[in-house]
Amino acid sequence: MLFNSFTFGIFFVVVYGLYLILNHKWQNRMLFVASYVFYGAWDWRFLSLILFSTVLDYICGIRIYESQENRKRKLFLTLSVFGNLSLLGFFKYFNFFASSLQLLLNHCGLSVQPILLDIILPVGISFYTFQTMSYTIDIYKGDFEPTRKFVDYALYVAFFPQLVAGPIERARHLLPQILARRKLDLKKFYAGCHLIFWGLFLKMAIADNLSRLVDRVFASNAPYHGIDVLLATYAFAFQIFCDFAGYSNIARGLGKCMGFDIVVNFNLPYFSTNPRQFWQRWHISLLNWLRDYIYIPLGGNRKGKLTTYRNIGITMLLGGLWHGAAWTFIIWGAYHAVLTITHRLVEPFFRFIASPEAAIGRQIWFLAKVGIFFHLICLGWLVFRAQSIEQLAAMCHALIFNFNMSLLSLDAVLSVVPPVLLLCTVQIFQYQKNDLLFILKQHWAVRTIIYLIMYGLFLSYGVVGGKEFIYFQF
Repeated sequence: MLFNSFTFGIFFVVVYGLYLILNHKWQNRMLFVASYVFYGAWDWRFLSLILFSTVLDYICGIRIYESQENRKRKLFLTLSVFGNLSLLGFFKYFNFFASSLQLLLNHCGLSVQPILLDIILPVGISFYTFQTMSYTIDIYKGDFEPTRKFVDYALYVAFFPQLVAGPIERARHLLPQILARRKLDLKKFYAGCHLIFWGLFLKMAIADNLSRLVDRVFASNAPYHGIDVLLATYAFAFQIFCDFAGYSNIARGLGKCMGFDIVVNFNLPYFSTNPRQFWQRWHISLLNWLRDYIYIPLGGNRKGKLTTYRNIGITMLLGGLWHGAAWTFIIWGAYHAVLTITHRLVEPFFRFIASPEAAIGRQIWFLAKVGIFFHLICLGWLVFRAQSIEQLAAMCHALIFNFNMSLLSLDAVLSVVPPVLLLCTVQIFQYQKNDLLFILKQHWAVRTIIYLIMYGLFLSYGVVGGKEFIYFQF
């Protein structure tokens, strides 16, 4: 069931209508059933997997908390982590590692036929396995006490607004909101409706339009043409942002309508001037998870520079692998590790460069840094989007040695400019005001004009038909 479908619209109207008339206890029970209906709409067999993770971590969380012996606490933590990672590894990475092992053995002169499984990747498995693992890990660390209310805990795991593409919620943030009575008010409802509409605009009017340009180039075969590759890479930079941020905004909006506060997952990432800023603004919930459960336990930045660089490398590589079972994602993670480490190395030297004294000079210097880093991010997106290492190599070759256009037309490129221009305009004001909801704080006449423009662009450019979100495949 997709957010950008009429089916989901009917589903949420029914769910929200019931939510408004039920008391707190029955709200949670109804949301639990609704979340399983929502997830089972893709494939009812996937419900057994999410139920397995839920039961496993519910039991392990209680046993970790009640056990007096450290050995038993470690045993149940290991059981939780191993169970979740085994589930994720089997469905998402088994074929990848089997094929990679075959290639390695073939290079060594051994002919091996790997065992490949004909299995479907369950939607959202990367998100809810990380979410359930954080529950038991936080209990083990003493940061959180488990709940004995199974339905409430199961609702935390399967809460439908953020179930299949995040944000990755921590139990200490979302579960107390489930256990306590929510307060509904018009201010939250209006904010929720705004986020839903903005998210649908990002997805259907921008991301799905840009996907036509992107797919046309990345679905073609070599030889490639440099301008096609460059424009497709720029288009993908905006497509993946609007697609993923659109989902996150809808999730937050649905939550607000019901009185929930779901964490911000994107905060104007393309205004970043360096890798550290970017990863504080892009897919924030994943970065925080990797930081708290991988980077810091490895030692963080507490054991010297070389160890810090090693920890950054491991964290970024695992972050790349989390996104998908392909070498391009691992290379993408390594690329961001190099960017982050390089920035740490050169940052002390930039401190000696005086910032321009005049305001206009500072603005130009800021825009220059944003522009340079945006292109570094786009190079990473080329790696991310490429379907294979061979395609990536061919496209990089075209960018350098065959810089012309063949697949894309100027008219096709210009046709997506109006909605993207509105996005950039809104984001400039969001950045200047440091407020992602600045539109809601404008005079009603200004808000009306903005919404009418959005609605007009939505009617002109919106792609209907329920096109899947990019991060469903991760």
